[in-house]
Amino acid sequence: MRFKARVMEPPDIDRALKRLAHEVLEATKASRDLAFVGIHTRGIPLAKRLSSLVERFEGWAPGFGELDITLYRDDLSEVKRAPVVRSTRVPFDVRGKRVVLVDDVIFTGRTVRAALDALADLGRPSRVYLAVLVDRGHRELPISPDFVGKNLPTSKREVVKVKLREVDGEDAVELWERES
Repeated sequence: MRFKARVMEPPDIDRALKRLAHEVLEATKASRDLAFVGIHTRGIPLAKRLSSLVERFEGWAPGFGELDITLYRDDLSEVKRAPVVRSTRVPFDVRGKRVVLVDDVIFTGRTVRAALDALADLGRPSRVYLAVLVDRGHRELPISPDFVGKNLPTSKREVVKVKLREVDGEDAVELWERES
């Protein structure tokens, strides 16, 4: 792959997350039945940051959970190696909650579909929202995020790489291109 551009720096990511937290609070009317659930891997630190921002802005901590979707993927039979199953930790009852699913990038929508299936196995929230740091287009399913940090139109040959300090040691969003 060939590096093309760095499209978000740490201040851009911080600004986008603050805006997303405010948008979530506005949409949910700062309801105390709010919870953030991050999708493994990079959705988790983003959900944690959003949860912390809401706590800072409102003075109360929303629920926070971690969701593994590995066994819910529709391409599991196509994976050549054994899938790595991580833990799902949602330490609250999702029934009646306003749950914000959080992921780093939305592309085809298949990850979100799997996350919705995994979440449904935990109970029935009163409302599910979707927050993503980057929306790159190219949906294969009729899924659209409610909250977007950055819309980044891409070609199918391009790859969006999100780096987060909790996982990668730095914050950045980069655009790469697959070699022909």
